[in-house]
Amino acid sequence: MAPGGGAGKRSVKERTGEGPAEDGARTGGPPLLVVLSGPSGAGKDAVLDELARRGHHFHRVITCTTRPPREHEADGVDYFFVSDNEFDALIAEGGLLEHAVVYGHRSGVPRQQVVAKLREGLDVYVRTDVQGAASIKGLMPDAVLVFVAPASIEELEARIRSRGSDDEAGVQRRLATANQEMARRAEFDYVLVNAPGHLGDTADSLAEILDAERLKRRRSA
Repeated sequence: MAPGGGAGKRSVKERTGEGPAEDGARTGGPPLLVVLSGPSGAGKDAVLDELARRGHHFHRVITCTTRPPREHEADGVDYFFVSDNEFDALIAEGGLLEHAVVYGHRSGVPRQQVVAKLREGLDVYVRTDVQGAASIKGLMPDAVLVFVAPASIEELEARIRSRGSDDEAGVQRRLATANQEMARRAEFDYVLVNAPGHLGDTADSLAEILDAERLKRRRSA
């Protein structure tokens, strides 16, 4: 099936504005837009998976991409897989908060999906690169920027290699990008080091950050 197939007559903007059904649970305080960034392989998804396993209720934004789906990926679950023409339409309609070229393919954050879930009272997590994080902060100043860093570049390289999804040139490209991203971590509100064997501690730290941000906003309201 071609990227974006099965969408019927709905426009790509309508399709990417939707996410998985939520259970209606709320945060118990003002909802937060949390932007997670950091090198590929640092464990951003693993941290969110751990929070979900513990019963935290939030919406993880499904980004759209022009790259073809991998064998295990499902459209509308892992990503919204769209054509170049559909991506152009999203840009023209103002349907993306930010977009960039990522390893040769375009990727973007659907605006309506973020806005709708915040209105529902859910915390919203966006995963993007450092440039995308800066763009979102410019558009939505209340966003909380969190940089997830590996314990070391050597440890990150081991994680990337363990995936087995990149050839040597791909590994080196990811490591070069990681070094560039690490150089910009001071631009973020918080930096979390996700060390091997300490995923639970990283999830604890992220939960504490959000509690502190929510308390700060209650006091200033």
